Amino acid sequence: MTESTPTPSPAHRPPPMVGMVHRTFAMLIKEFVQLRRDRLTFGTMIFIPLVQLLLFGYAINTTPRNLPTALLVHETSDLSRSILAALKNTSYFSMTRLAKSEAEMDYWIRSGKVMFGVEIPAGFERRVRRGERPAILVVADASDPVGSATALASLAGVISTALARDRGLPESVEAKPAFEIRQHRRYNPAAETSRNIVPGLLGTILTMTMLIFTALSVTREIERGTMESLLSMPISPLEIMLGKIAPYIVIGFLQAALIIIAAVTLFGVPIAGSLTVLSGLSVLFIATNLSIGYTFSTVAHNQLQAIQMSFMFFLPNILLSGFMFPFAGMPKWAQIIGECLPLTHYIRIARGVLLKGASLYDLKVEALALTGLMLVAMTLAVLRFRRTLD
Repeated sequence: MTESTPTPSPAHRPPPMVGMVHRTFAMLIKEFVQLRRDRLTFGTMIFIPLVQLLLFGYAINTTPRNLPTALLVHETSDLSRSILAALKNTSYFSMTRLAKSEAEMDYWIRSGKVMFGVEIPAGFERRVRRGERPAILVVADASDPVGSATALASLAGVISTALARDRGLPESVEAKPAFEIRQHRRYNPAAETSRNIVPGLLGTILTMTMLIFTALSVTREIERGTMESLLSMPISPLEIMLGKIAPYIVIGFLQAALIIIAAVTLFGVPIAGSLTVLSGLSVLFIATNLSIGYTFSTVAHNQLQAIQMSFMFFLPNILLSGFMFPFAGMPKWAQIIGECLPLTHYIRIARGVLLKGASLYDLKVEALALTGLMLVAMTLAVLRFRRTLD
């Protein structure tokens, strides 16, 4: 007959409140130990608030200044120099390029290398002194109405300040504006926000879905226990990656086609360029995001970590790509980070093809940037996958 453990007498039992405190403290210690072991989750909790503070506090600016501007000057005179100085003094225009023809200036605007083009016609000074009120042409890339609106509004003060120091003007010129500034808002003259948002939304949706799809690919195999069977097959890590990515390229292409159809039919977004160019570059963009997501999948230990890494990558994409805020208004360090994100280049591609009618030649820089990012991500994914097999 076994002896039973004696039940402690009520006098030796700890008070209920003390027992609850001990159990709660033990659970608290257990959570801290688990957080220490799961460093990715702990880093996400600390990193994301700091990134949000840094981006919203320093990187985002809704009134961009020093916007890249191209000049097409048919004559060099004191009056033209005074006008250019007045444009610079507004702090919205930065004269970065000197065009030799209208075609060259149009190409720079269409390809996104500049946001504005200023053309001073021949005989400008002579016509001003005759009181003929000649016109200066300011061409604006209005595909991003937020980025260009403030700069265009500042042109009203240029007329009154440009010739303030010039002497020898006839009384008829001094009594009324000596010249006029004609604004041409290209690609979105009505400043409709849908024409700016919807092309960017195409890349944003593809980034979010493609990252999550592939970020879970390897971790799902591990958690389901099918990774050992996969590794026993005579197949290389590169072949595994390509085989996992290929189906999602088709899915992403169908997703992009549905978004474009909805953009045209529901929001009235025009298709000014070639759909063939947009389709080819969309496949390249989808493959780039899938490669990055696959890299996250080889680094993460479980599906939760894969989703966390995808979210950490998606946050700067949506804030620094020019989707929500003007890219030109960000500080230089933020623009450098933005140039390393695939969404930045694809938004320029989508807006360029849909709104500006840009060709593949106009977008060659963005296409090369996406290709380079895809190759880097694929290389890292293959190398990392091999290390996880050890």
